Amino acid sequence: MFVLDWTFLPDQPAFRTGLIVIGLARCIAMVLIWNDLACGDSEAAALLVAINSVFQILAYALLGTFYLKILPGWLGLDTQDVQFSTWDITKAVLIFLGIPLVAGYLTRRIGLRAKGRVWYEEKFIPRISPFALYGLLFTIIIMFALQGDAIISSPISVLNIAIPLLVYFIIMWGVSFFLGIKSKLGYPKTATLAFTAAGNNFELAIAVSVGVWGVTSGQALAGVIGPLIEVPALVALVYVSLWLMRRLAEKRTS
Repeated sequence: MFVLDWTFLPDQPAFRTGLIVIGLARCIAMVLIWNDLACGDSEAAALLVAINSVFQILAYALLGTFYLKILPGWLGLDTQDVQFSTWDITKAVLIFLGIPLVAGYLTRRIGLRAKGRVWYEEKFIPRISPFALYGLLFTIIIMFALQGDAIISSPISVLNIAIPLLVYFIIMWGVSFFLGIKSKLGYPKTATLAFTAAGNNFELAIAVSVGVWGVTSGQALAGVIGPLIEVPALVALVYVSLWLMRRLAEKRTS
């Protein structure tokens, strides 16, 4: 994503920064959906999601500082228009990922101890789980309300954001799928690897962009446009993956 953004958006620092923030945010939610639709390995996907979740809490802010400030400086690229602090990114990550993680751990421990597993899994979880979707939908509505004018009035900006994203999805998915097949992982694990590599945690990227640069910033606009590009792109890649699964099966039987 770093290479693509500096290639396609050398004079658009806000969009470039927003897309790098997206590239750093590894997918920990929708990848399970893509993996299931593509008949991937569910256990492998769950393991990768767990690793990505912990890794993002521990390393996201440091990687953000490296790719937004340190590496461009080493390469002689202009970073004067990119203003942020590592603590601002850390704070956004801790709020968005850390608080839910601690809350989930505590409610599970307390719920199981006080009411038992049956009550926790059959009554408490179904009652509380919709609030995650409500919160996400509320955030999306507010973001589109604040960024709607920018999206409608500047389709060129949307296109500038969409092109490197599309190239990113294709490259990440294609290279990962190819490496999985060459490594003889088998189709299920190969599909899981490919969709984990291509998917991104846009919720985290939006949270960081809003928390650090503001809800009406170009970085936040890139975060909003991201899911609009990712969903149809990865749906298309699901169909490609299923087609390749059939071709691989035919090759084995022939």
